[in-house]
Amino acid sequence: MQTFNTNEMTQQFDNMFMAPVRAYMTLSIDYSEKMLNAQFDANKSYVDTGIAQMRQLMSVKDANGLRSYMEGQQKVAKELAERVKGDADKVVALQQDFLQKGQKLTEDNVKQAQAAASKMSKTA
Repeated sequence: MQTFNTNEMTQQFDNMFMAPVRAYMTLSIDYSEKMLNAQFDANKSYVDTGIAQMRQLMSVKDANGLRSYMEGQQKVAKELAERVKGDADKVVALQQDFLQKGQKLTEDNVKQAQAAASKMSKTA
């Protein structure tokens, strides 16, 4: 009668299936956290800019004030365009980093699975 070593089977199951799942979930959670923080930062910046512009508009009392406000709008528009570009670049960098790390995880897991399969075929 042959006895099975359940500890070894459990360890193999963990190494083959659960460890890669945990690694990918950790990567996904880290990526999600970074993306949410980037979105929160961008939104706060846009809201702060909008509120500041409303306050400036409310302080306009004459034609000169209106002209000054309108001239300032060009600067604000330029700053916002630069901010949007920077935010987009940040998102692209986060996505590329996630993809590269995901590919590395996949490659490592495939190599590990191939090594385990090779080991199992030799013992069988």
